Amino acid sequence: QVRSCVHTGNCFVPISEIIAVEETEFNKKQRNIGRWQKMAKLHAFTVYYVKKARNHRWRCSDATFWCVDEHLCNQWTQALKELLEMQKSRPKQLLVYINPYGGKRQGKRIYEQKVAPLFSLASISTDVVITEHANHAKDNLFEVNIYKYDGVVCVGGDGMFSEVMHGLIGRMQKDSGIDQNNPKASLVQCNIRIGIIPAGSTDCICYSTVGISDPVTSALHIIVGDCQPLDVSSVHHNNTFLKYSVSLLGYGFYGDILKDSEKKRWMGPMRYDYSGFKTFLSHHYYEGTIAYQPAKHTHGSPRDKESCRTGCYICKQSEKQLAEQNKEHGLKHEEGEEEWKVIKGKFLAINAVSMSCACPRSPKGLSPAAHLADGSADLILVRKCSRFDFLRYLVRHTNQDDQFDFPFVDVYRVKCFQFTSKLSEDNESNVMDIGKKRFGQFCRDHPACCCNIVNSTWNCDGETLDSSAIEVRVHCQLMKLFARGIEEDCKDEAAHSQSSIEQLL
Repeated sequence: QVRSCVHTGNCFVPISEIIAVEETEFNKKQRNIGRWQKMAKLHAFTVYYVKKARNHRWRCSDATFWCVDEHLCNQWTQALKELLEMQKSRPKQLLVYINPYGGKRQGKRIYEQKVAPLFSLASISTDVVITEHANHAKDNLFEVNIYKYDGVVCVGGDGMFSEVMHGLIGRMQKDSGIDQNNPKASLVQCNIRIGIIPAGSTDCICYSTVGISDPVTSALHIIVGDCQPLDVSSVHHNNTFLKYSVSLLGYGFYGDILKDSEKKRWMGPMRYDYSGFKTFLSHHYYEGTIAYQPAKHTHGSPRDKESCRTGCYICKQSEKQLAEQNKEHGLKHEEGEEEWKVIKGKFLAINAVSMSCACPRSPKGLSPAAHLADGSADLILVRKCSRFDFLRYLVRHTNQDDQFDFPFVDVYRVKCFQFTSKLSEDNESNVMDIGKKRFGQFCRDHPACCCNIVNSTWNCDGETLDSSAIEVRVHCQLMKLFARGIEEDCKDEAAHSQSSIEQLL
């Protein structure tokens, strides 16, 4: 017989969510219970596993099993360890980058106290790099042998993740001979997963892919080897690569907030509230032209109620449909033949999001039905309106009302788009030759050299882009995270698992 010393009721745990199995030494106090107290010696092993709590929070829990037969105990221990070895998606060696300056400067402490002990328990070896300056991690990823690692972990906020992402994707393109400056280039998929240990001022990407910004939860997702594909948007200007984006590209309101907040970093996270209020009061609008190609391959729309969740059907079907289209027509042919739609106007905000961009303050995010891996982005256009109407729109980000249900708000699901400000500072009216035909007499009618009005700034995942004329293209599932998307109901999923500790023991 094998019995548990911890009464946990009927708790089913999938083998995929067992963290580790270890032999356990019993002391006298543990043995003096009930009818086991007369036994001369007990043999035991402890199973460490993922325990799911509310709000998508994970914790490391344990259950100890014992028996009088040493051979039988060893058999169970060996069998469980062999089952764990069969979980091929689990990382064995990780490269870890820690930003000691981000957020509240707690990155190093969070990793050492909360994450490193879990990695050690799961027998994961790590090479840790403490970043010393901006782009340290990005530059380092072009030099190290990344192929010996099963993943790269970044400890910090969204800025740290962006740095690691740019380093990994850039390294992959360099090794494959792909020119990142070519906006039409078919980029090579990055199969080395990135793990995010949240420790920054903003952890939007972690929140939108895991459901909570919690270091222990994220560490456990890394340990069990979860994998979540993620769309990445490339941003170009005049055939020059600028940035990659996975969450928000914002011009106007969100660009102005970021530009103002960068001058007030001494305020800490409070700078976003201050700059947001100041930007709202200023109520600036910007005139420009947007051209986009609809994402006809997608199976969902921005206005439906289908949120992206673990094992998302829409992401899988959209990926399959996009692959079939590209195989049949080819990327360049498809772009040349498909219709471009053009919108001109005055806008308070232009936002393109590849995920919901949810956070604790905005549980639904900027686009509640945006999907992580369907090869599209949701383009949200907020036209010039009264300050009161704009406030009504912003408030809906914090409640359950439809935030797109306004006459001055339009939303489109796109696979690429171009934007040119009517007062472009670089005196250009387009970003590529096809744009010259589309945007018409821009410079002749509104010469930028005669205008003194300042353009807005693009907010690219929390980093500023000063170029107001850009071309954006979504690359379907270009990279992967140690995540599984947001689960509908963690407890139900565990209870229905067929492979569990209870069944084994």
